[in-house]
Amino acid sequence: MTVGKRHRGRKTKESEIRVKDQLEALVQQMYKSNILYSEAVREFKKRFIAAVLAENKGNQCRAARQLGMHRNTLSRTIGELKIDVHEFRDGAKRPPRSMHLAPYERKLAR
Repeated sequence: MTVGKRHRGRKTKESEIRVKDQLEALVQQMYKSNILYSEAVREFKKRFIAAVLAENKGNQCRAARQLGMHRNTLSRTIGELKIDVHEFRDGAKRPPRSMHLAPYERKLAR
């Protein structure tokens, strides 16, 4: 099985049909509530991207890969949608550069 492709079993197809039915009901509800197309698309993008970012703890490279888009495109879209990526991070930070081994020390550590 290749990366990015899912095995399409019976349960997966049933799940897809159920999700599509839910989406259809939501679209009808939004239409009847006079929500503009541009507002609906913006809100969908925002929530879809936020869900993937949350799953990846704010890591934009991994999120972009899962979304099938370039990281720069995701970064630009995040800015346009005013999504705060920091709210998805668990607070862990990278160690400061001073804590990294110098190239010579890395060779010795091997």
